Amino acid sequence: ESATPLRSRRGGRRGGLERGRQAAETTSPDGRYRALYKDANLWLTRPGESASQAITTDGSREHRIKYGTASWVYGEELDQRTAFWWSADSKRIAYYRFDESQVKDYFLAYNALDQQDTLNAEPYPKAGAPNPAVDLSIYDLDSRRTVHVDARDGKPLENETVGYYLYDVRWSPDGKELLFNRANRKQNIVELAACEPATGRCRCVVRESWTPSWAEIHPGVQFLKDGQRFVFTSERNGYRNLYLYDLTGRLLNPLTQLQSDVDSVLRVDEAAGAVYYMAHDGDNPMKLQLHRVGLDGKSETRLTDPALTHRVQISPDARYFIDRAEAHDAAPTTRLLDEKGNVIDTLATTDTGRLTALDVTPPEIFKYRAADGKTECYGTLYRPTHFDPARRYPLLVDVYGGPEFNSVNESYMGRAFDGPATLTELGFLVAAFDGRNAAGRGKAYRDPVYCHLGITDVDDQAAGVRELRKRPFVDPGRVGIYGISYGGFASAMCLLRYPDLFRAACAQSSPTDWRNYDSIYTERYMGLPEENKLAYDAGSALTYAANLRGRLLLYFGSADNNVHPANTLQLIRALQGAGKSFEVQVGPDQGHSSLNSDRMLEFFMDAFGLSGASH
Repeated sequence: ESATPLRSRRGGRRGGLERGRQAAETTSPDGRYRALYKDANLWLTRPGESASQAITTDGSREHRIKYGTASWVYGEELDQRTAFWWSADSKRIAYYRFDESQVKDYFLAYNALDQQDTLNAEPYPKAGAPNPAVDLSIYDLDSRRTVHVDARDGKPLENETVGYYLYDVRWSPDGKELLFNRANRKQNIVELAACEPATGRCRCVVRESWTPSWAEIHPGVQFLKDGQRFVFTSERNGYRNLYLYDLTGRLLNPLTQLQSDVDSVLRVDEAAGAVYYMAHDGDNPMKLQLHRVGLDGKSETRLTDPALTHRVQISPDARYFIDRAEAHDAAPTTRLLDEKGNVIDTLATTDTGRLTALDVTPPEIFKYRAADGKTECYGTLYRPTHFDPARRYPLLVDVYGGPEFNSVNESYMGRAFDGPATLTELGFLVAAFDGRNAAGRGKAYRDPVYCHLGITDVDDQAAGVRELRKRPFVDPGRVGIYGISYGGFASAMCLLRYPDLFRAACAQSSPTDWRNYDSIYTERYMGLPEENKLAYDAGSALTYAANLRGRLLLYFGSADNNVHPANTLQLIRALQGAGKSFEVQVGPDQGHSSLNSDRMLEFFMDAFGLSGASH
């Protein structure tokens, strides 16, 4: 399965939970109580006992009020996997209240392969439609008193209120305050907020905004041992950097001021007064580097070789590092480094003899200009073994393309054995392009895709193909593209918007019109439909149905509760109305899924006139 629009690296289950769902029960830290969600309410019981106490009583499926769980869209798009939270001392429990009374249901037929199917109804807020109303409360076990959290802040307008979305809920390290992120509906303002549990009063700790597009939805927070100071990630200067704050909201120090994105914090070494982190500042932005900087923001040092990308483990005393270094064309080597980045010893090397014997060569990473003619982008090209530059090869583009997603990477052999190898050995070249949607390049780099999904990102896919068509071994008349989820949308849009470049496309589980998709994801990247009608029209595959000239294969799962079947059905209707011929494959009772890979190969081989293909 692929994932959200849409992140295909996310599967259908995470942590044992179905996608979009929250844990239904959890035990208090002291082990004395178990909190559980049932019958639309939150309950308390003691482990091993059947008697239970209702913390809430007005939850009702009939009235669409529920406590101790969240709406599907919160799990899917805000990664909210829990809906109630114990304080460290087990004396309080915070929990969600969701009012879905204004949210329309989406209906799907499940078990369609049985003699009698069943009907699934999911409250699913579409772009621009009413969202669930969310609130937070805190229950005190000793006093049996409930405090409602005053989580809203901002103008009393739906789209401007900061606190329209409430998520990333957790207790402060000392258990004295409830922390959460809150955002406005447009998601261009995000605040880290803190609540006093005895009164429910809240305050803003750190406020982030990025009005040219969207703000970082999950800014990183890593607390120091005192439970008051924390390392915070922010894109306020246009790149993802680190800042040291305390819970009063005071900025203590800017820790980094890179002109590249910080990827992650590996260790805060308070004894040495240092922070170790990874950043996208190798000799290209895909190569991650280990850095150390003081908690005072001084003595910034890069500790690794920028010609390679690195995965690092730090020793408990931070005096040594185990570094796995590699690149797309350099096999991994694991070394022991000292605290200054000097190599002490080589621990392991990769034997590539078998690959050499098979004439397997690493992919090529190349640069190209985006559709604007100036922005530098990267692509990957995979070749077959025994590649002959005097031949002309058909080209397949493996696309995802969604905002903040990367298809090009510097791991050895890239993704060669994750799909491209099978395709190349059948006589295809395979390419992937990272246009102005890609993560790790700074915030302003991605801003052009805002309100231009299916335009800017698709233009950059086309620019990548044009770059490769300059090479004599690329057959310009046999270019295909395939993808799943957002990649299915990008595949259809490339074929329909650039019929002179693409001859065939396999579009799988595709959101064909963003008015069909959920509010949180869509509005983050497209704004509100009522304010951006022209952008939604331009970003709809239906708009370009009459342009179809090449071969198109559509796939959808009949039980897809993420990208609903209506997306593909609407495109089918538009294509039929335009008198176009195309192919359709359906996954009966399948969810957000992909076409059988053998069928996809057959489709492209037939489209390109390769031997062995049949209808």
